[in-house]
Amino acid sequence: MGVDMSNPPNSHIKDFFASPALSLSLAGIFRGANVSHAAAAASVEVEEGDEGSGGGRREDTVEISSETSGPMRSRSDDDLEGEGEHDEDDGDGDGEGDDKNKKKKRKKYHRHTAEQIREMEALFKESPHPDEKQRQQLSKQLGLAPRQVKFWFQNRRTQIKAIQERHENSLLKTEMDKLREENKTMRETINKACCPNCGTATTSRGTSLTAEEQQLRIENTKLKAEVEKLRAVIGKYSPGATASCSAGSDQENRSSLDFYTGIFGLDKTRITEIANQAMEELKKMATAGEPLWIRSVETGREILNYDEYTKEFGSEDSSNNGRPKRSIEASRETRVVFVDLPRLVQSFMDVNQWKEMFPCLISKAATVDVISNGEGANRNGAVQLMFAEVQMLTPMVPTREVYFVRYCKQLNAEQWAIVDVSIDKVEDNIDASLAKCRKRPSGCIIEDKSNGHCKVIWVEHLECQKSTVHTMFRTVVHSGLAFGARHWMATLQLQCERLVFFMATNVPTKDSTGVATLAGRKSILKLAQRMTWSFCRAIGASSYHTWNKVSSKTGEDIRVSSRKNLNDPGEPVGVILCAVSSVWLPVPPHILFDFLRDEARRNEWDIMSNGGPVQATANLSKGQDRGNAVTILKMKSKENNMWVLQDSGTNAYESMVVYAPVDTTGMQSVINGCDSGSLAILPSGFSILPDGHESRPLVITSRQEEKSTEGGSLLTIAFQILTNTSPTAKLTMESVDSVNALISCTLKNIRTSLQCEDS
Repeated sequence: MGVDMSNPPNSHIKDFFASPALSLSLAGIFRGANVSHAAAAASVEVEEGDEGSGGGRREDTVEISSETSGPMRSRSDDDLEGEGEHDEDDGDGDGEGDDKNKKKKRKKYHRHTAEQIREMEALFKESPHPDEKQRQQLSKQLGLAPRQVKFWFQNRRTQIKAIQERHENSLLKTEMDKLREENKTMRETINKACCPNCGTATTSRGTSLTAEEQQLRIENTKLKAEVEKLRAVIGKYSPGATASCSAGSDQENRSSLDFYTGIFGLDKTRITEIANQAMEELKKMATAGEPLWIRSVETGREILNYDEYTKEFGSEDSSNNGRPKRSIEASRETRVVFVDLPRLVQSFMDVNQWKEMFPCLISKAATVDVISNGEGANRNGAVQLMFAEVQMLTPMVPTREVYFVRYCKQLNAEQWAIVDVSIDKVEDNIDASLAKCRKRPSGCIIEDKSNGHCKVIWVEHLECQKSTVHTMFRTVVHSGLAFGARHWMATLQLQCERLVFFMATNVPTKDSTGVATLAGRKSILKLAQRMTWSFCRAIGASSYHTWNKVSSKTGEDIRVSSRKNLNDPGEPVGVILCAVSSVWLPVPPHILFDFLRDEARRNEWDIMSNGGPVQATANLSKGQDRGNAVTILKMKSKENNMWVLQDSGTNAYESMVVYAPVDTTGMQSVINGCDSGSLAILPSGFSILPDGHESRPLVITSRQEEKSTEGGSLLTIAFQILTNTSPTAKLTMESVDSVNALISCTLKNIRTSLQCEDS
């Protein structure tokens, strides 16, 4: 599939901005949607009771289960209060009785017991629309009338729709705020290009703006039509209905936990109970040996014996609850990391620190709700509901989105445990797509060691719906390597080493060449870290990006995406094009990594060097492995000298080489210790993974050289270029062709240098 650059990716965003109807066309969505959601979430079914034999009296009852109790009031409540009181003694025929009978009957409230709710929840999970036979059977079992069961299921379905719509509404509201901000910026840009007196364009672009305006009007009409469709889906209006912002204010002010209590039948006590059960399972999973965990003779990795797991913990067969067939991924890894216990525990409790600790794995993360803040300064016993989007560093593998509860607990003076576990009701009802991946009790046991070290036992246990994965990455994903404990632990170990080297004040000279001051060293390492974080965000399959597939002349599968930077000082302002391609090479990962980071061989593949020499003017270690370093490179050519900042890192699973050209003057100030936050940088680079096809030894021997377990490498190459310094500009086909040729040429040079042209 090619890219139609006449209507390039994201161009509709700019087109939408030009119309002053933006605010009017979008604002109505959220005003109306809030009313609809508030009404749906607070709905209560009224049940007319059956005729009884008690003097011919008829009772009217309102079904209000414990899951709908709370601050919300429905229209039915108001109606009931306005209908007056019901005479309890219908047998009197005197005038007083007649007066009372003139008043309308007062409704009775009924609360379901916890056991009744639990049983109905269990049936709802299997069948949201039970038939008459199922309702009759359940009503007998619970001692309820069949109509009570019927109305409970109607309420349940209505409430699920309400929470889904609120979630969609929140996303659209965020997008609307973003569009408004970009619209404001673009209007200011257009106004600057026009004469303040007559409104005529002051540059030669005036003619093209008129033609552009026509296109903008067309695009704006299309977008307004889409907005109307969204309004119909989310608002669920009747024709001609009106809505006000204030009507939904109570709904907006409610915390997420109110929905879990009222909609999913989960209160804090139940969530805490689930977290405690998960904690006990994690402790057993982390400490048990055989037969629960069996070490593979070929790979050395531990494999979960699922039969033993089922005997120990029990497991519900996913095929029995209406879900698609799922695969189980379980792994365990133990390592010692260079970090003190309080700092490491804090990095798991703070979502921003957690995301920064695993930049190559986590593309998005958020704390949805704090269920318990824990006790004391160390927040022992803290429970949070969290969301995470987990990625691989390639757009060819879909991300995994998951909601889960995180529970942090101090086991003793030297040990902490952090457990993550998904909750079915949250997974199933917030967004159906999120149920594709869920966490069984996973996490880590952290034990404090001497001299600022910690022993970490990491258990990763996932249940994922089977999905199509690109053949190149199928083995590494399905084997559990891509999202398993080994990957998380290797990343944690590398980031902890980086933190230690960043904070160190007694760095040996051999580990810090070319930089005279400690402040300069820290400033460079901080800039390199920001560069790598930016690279990881740019090349994954996160919903941040819209990827389009193009094919190069040499046959590579290339994905391109564009974005517009309006005011981020950390990147160049304008239109940025990112192109990514992943290929397999028959070269061990460590050989490929050493080749790409070696400045002496850089001119063999880097087109920017023009074949000229590349000199390293500074080299700063950021880990024990010699490959973990930040380097400042100087490329000499006849035209000019260019500086490049390079950040290379490697661990037991993954290696990266990230680099970016930097402004010479700005870089010199960073070397002198100045703040690097305002230095614009646009990184490109490589991600290197093992292909997962670990070769078996041909003979049994004690000689290490005969025990080769190295396979090939999965190389992902990414280039980012600034195509235009104006955020209002459109992406051109020439820019796509240029970056396409850049990737093809670089890959060809790498294959030639490594003598694998036929791969």
